Amino acid sequence: MISRREWLRITAGGLALGGMSASRLFAAAPAKEATVYKTPTCGCCKKWVEHLEKSGYKVTAHDVADVGPYKKRYGVPDSLGSCHTAIVTSGYIVEGHVPADVIDKLVAQAPKDIIGLAVPGMPAGSPGMEGPAKDKYDILAFDKAGKTKVFAQR
Repeated sequence: MISRREWLRITAGGLALGGMSASRLFAAAPAKEATVYKTPTCGCCKKWVEHLEKSGYKVTAHDVADVGPYKKRYGVPDSLGSCHTAIVTSGYIVEGHVPADVIDKLVAQAPKDIIGLAVPGMPAGSPGMEGPAKDKYDILAFDKAGKTKVFAQR
């Protein structure tokens, strides 16, 4: 027969392990947040913000006269420029019309060699650029040196 002291030790240990597992579970799911820098008159930027919000992101949008200084501040290569720049969960940079599910994939994988994702230009059919036409496009990952590689394709 198990003693009262042994039962308490086993129970306390189980509760401690259960609490630790729950805290790890909550820690593994970072909040989905984005800070977006865009021009006030850009309709596709507003639609991209709506796309993020529909995908569960809490978005803080800043209307700015010139997004160029934000691209430069965050290290977006000139060749990857688009109409808006965002900083998302975990500090990754997102340039242009990157789909929310691809951002989620980046955050989940948390690669150390990548600082951001970009969809250069404004391809038809990308989030915020919906319409009858749909272009195929690459979502590019970039590092601090500006080196790019294809992260996903649509």
